[in-house]
Amino acid sequence: MSRSRALQYYITARLLLAPLMLLTIATIVFLLLRATPGDPADAILGTRAPETAKEELRQQLGLNLPLGLQYLAYLGRLLQFDLGSSLTSRGLPVVDVIKEYFPATVELAFFSMLVAVVVGVSIGAIAASKSGTVYEAVGRLFGIISYSLPLFWVGMVLQLIFSVQLGWFPLGTRFPVSMSPPDTITGLYTIDSLLAGDLGLFVTSLYYLALPSMTLGILLSGIFERIVRVNLKQTLKADYVEAARARGIPEGTILVSHAFKNALIPVITVLGLTFAALLGGAVLTEVTFSWPGLGNRLYEAISLRDYPTVQGIMVFFGIIVVFASITIDVVNAYIDPRIRY
Repeated sequence: MSRSRALQYYITARLLLAPLMLLTIATIVFLLLRATPGDPADAILGTRAPETAKEELRQQLGLNLPLGLQYLAYLGRLLQFDLGSSLTSRGLPVVDVIKEYFPATVELAFFSMLVAVVVGVSIGAIAASKSGTVYEAVGRLFGIISYSLPLFWVGMVLQLIFSVQLGWFPLGTRFPVSMSPPDTITGLYTIDSLLAGDLGLFVTSLYYLALPSMTLGILLSGIFERIVRVNLKQTLKADYVEAARARGIPEGTILVSHAFKNALIPVITVLGLTFAALLGGAVLTEVTFSWPGLGNRLYEAISLRDYPTVQGIMVFFGIIVVFASITIDVVNAYIDPRIRY
């Protein structure tokens, strides 16, 4: 089988599995919500609301139907790309809720990932190239500590130090209330301010992003540090690297042009999946820093038993993760032919 034909078969197989994975995610979300204790009508209307109002809400949610019929109705709406209407956002369609809150999550995820990759890959590369020295020990220690620290605790401590005590960074907002944010084009304040040609708004956007993105990025960087350090150490011992050294090629050239490229293949996989997980699960970060993103909105919807919003956001996150996984598999198969055979 030719390489191009093998790649086509591999991509087709991964795409055919995507609907099954999305169906599994949607089913799990549906069942977990129904298994959660408590009555959504009580959570939304309050325990003192009239029983007639509660019954009307249950009918609106379809909770008075048998579980099987509820599930079929839920899948039918999904097949029509209908995520329903939110019960706690003035009846807005869940799609509009996602459009409103998702840009803040994307912005936080992007800059957090940028910090994680730069810090993690740099420390991992230095530690691997200085094997057996104090640099490797420091890199190993950094990876263990950054990976093991709980995000919510680090976030609260850093807010107490840098926001409350020192007053260096703001708290609980994406943009100062005294200023008008840039005109909405993409919903990303940093991008919109650059498109508007206003560097002042761009710097302000970065300033409000700095503490949450650096906190999340540094804690995630331990993942990349370990992967780069381990894979680069193994690559530097490979036969073709030894042959390059025997030919008198400088060590820096060997590291950058020969070893580093091959050592980054597993990093691509982790990079894509981590970014997808950030987009779909930055709930702790957003809640800890009161960041107005989709993760924070999901937390509020869960607290209020807003079934349509929770289901819609979770399915949306599932779509992101599934297609990010497929994209990563395809990129890896293109880079490394061994994967698709």
